[in-house]
Amino acid sequence: MRQVLRLELEEAKIMIEAARKKAEEIGVLETICVVDDGGYAIALERMNGSRITGVEISMAKAFTASGHKRSTHLFNKEGGPAAVGGEAFGIQQMIPGKFAIFVGGFPVVVNGEVIGGVGVSGGNGEQDTAVGTAALEALQKYLGSEYEVMVEADIKK
Repeated sequence: MRQVLRLELEEAKIMIEAARKKAEEIGVLETICVVDDGGYAIALERMNGSRITGVEISMAKAFTASGHKRSTHLFNKEGGPAAVGGEAFGIQQMIPGKFAIFVGGFPVVVNGEVIGGVGVSGGNGEQDTAVGTAALEALQKYLGSEYEVMVEADIKK
């Protein structure tokens, strides 16, 4: 039997708060979604004035990052598995509307295990990445040195 870590509402709220603060700091209106290891939403915040489409997009990014255990932009980068000619070209059609292959989705990896995902929608790629990594940094700070959170843009587990 294996013990697992669970991402819960308290941690999700901390991540969203940090992500929102980063979005405000860089002047972008974002929607931020944190999901569990099954890809189901724990918490979601759409900043006032942000695009209404951001809700579904952030959820898809978080779902993909959690379920496929990699940052979403890694699918479609040059040489990525979902890029034209890649071994997984068209993978986003397998789960239509839920599988995102562009920047803004990051798995939440704690002590080497994917325990969830964070999806960010509303800015350009650089902005979404800054906001998403701020969420991961906040989780690391909250959990302390007892846990190791992967805090980087290019995550592949």
